[in-house]
Amino acid sequence: MKTYDTLAAVDLGSNSFRLEVVRVSGDQLYPLDSLKETVRLAGGLTDDKQLDEATQTRALACLHRFGERLRGLSPEAIRCVGTSALRIAKNADIFIPKAEIALGHPIEIVAGREEARLIYLGVAHSLFPSPDKRLVVDIGGGSTEFIIGQGLKPLERESLHMGCVNFSRRFFPEGVIDKASMKAAETAARAEVERIAREFSHGNWQQAIGSSGTARALRELLELNGLSDTGITAHGLTQLRSLMVKAGHIDALDLVGLTRDRRPVITGGFAIMMGLFAELGIEQMDVAETAMREGILYDLLGRFHKQDMREATVDEFMRRYHIDNQQAARVNRVALKLLSAAGGEAASENDVQFLDWTARLHEIGLSVSHGGYHRHSAYILENADMPGFSRSDQSRLALLARAQRGALNKLPEFAPEGGLPDNDRLLVWLLRQAVILCRNRAEPRLPDIKVETSGRRFRLTLPEGWLERRPLTRRALEDESVHWHAVGIKFLFA
Repeated sequence: MKTYDTLAAVDLGSNSFRLEVVRVSGDQLYPLDSLKETVRLAGGLTDDKQLDEATQTRALACLHRFGERLRGLSPEAIRCVGTSALRIAKNADIFIPKAEIALGHPIEIVAGREEARLIYLGVAHSLFPSPDKRLVVDIGGGSTEFIIGQGLKPLERESLHMGCVNFSRRFFPEGVIDKASMKAAETAARAEVERIAREFSHGNWQQAIGSSGTARALRELLELNGLSDTGITAHGLTQLRSLMVKAGHIDALDLVGLTRDRRPVITGGFAIMMGLFAELGIEQMDVAETAMREGILYDLLGRFHKQDMREATVDEFMRRYHIDNQQAARVNRVALKLLSAAGGEAASENDVQFLDWTARLHEIGLSVSHGGYHRHSAYILENADMPGFSRSDQSRLALLARAQRGALNKLPEFAPEGGLPDNDRLLVWLLRQAVILCRNRAEPRLPDIKVETSGRRFRLTLPEGWLERRPLTRRALEDESVHWHAVGIKFLFA
């Protein structure tokens, strides 16, 4: 796989958008450029979870500026990740295509636990080596991630739907602060954290670390105002709470280090921090200078250095779901052989990866039931926690697995308005033929095979006499031709 000397990460957080560009030297990353804009995506979510027009406009303008900085970099060396606000926005499917045009690059929406993994990866690379287990907490704009890890490996991951933006809007509207609202906010945070307290409370780790804007802002407030000697402490937070309630309004809070962009959301972030300190038994928390964007970069670097987390996940799923390794490898080889016969340029390196992964995982649904196993495979691949894979990645795996057999005209993606990309249609065809040719779970022995693909037409030419000795396969290919014809695509074989 090709390597790159410059990488870039775009973190589309629920409070801020960040762009980080780094230089690669071996396994190390060195910062070249960093951009941050406070967009407050979570603040633009209406009561019915729609991203409002003003916030969309603000976000698109920011992404247009980021896009200028990314020009000239290789697309494969850039990764753009969206988090909580884009996970829950009901009109995200309308906003994201516009955002991708403004930025000039595709945007991945990651699940909460995947966000947690990337956060831990970024934080862990900035810490000194230690055998201790560490709790990492990241209070974002729309969600809070909790991770217990050791070294570079996350052991426990969780994401809760509470962040500095949504808590500030919910409990401190118009910036008003009083004892009742503060108590309600802290109680709500504790109620959320209580769900995970057993796994994440003190006793399961030796050091607590905060990351991202809320943790850094609170550390600055505590240290610069003499409320803590180092880091975030339970005693310092208690003192800060008194100062906040005494001020009565966020605009009246006169503290050294409280920046203009952090002021509107500090109360919500503070209440969440108070709640988790109390519920998890934290007395002191150090603060990391790195967070998710560094994790995105190290994850991207790993893909180029044969340390792709997605490969590790596929291997783990094959073990967990007791997949027949020989059959998976057999289907994979035949699918790739068909692709080679069609001309390797018919699919990109990324397409080949997805074909490989789906071929290895296509029978994962057999762990549920043999009947309709392809549908079970699709469900698992779309909904399971798959470290390294974004939501769109998992949806693509699920589509390929679901379409590996059966009637294509039942799949919405193959409807005229479905808009299935040509490369995905090709991958579906390759996988389906590989599954048919390997149906007897033995090597099909295809020394000479020809594949022609052009627009909405496929042609498969097998070795002379091969089909005559395999009437069951011939019948399966005849049925296959009917399935493709039903969705307006001609499939010929001989």
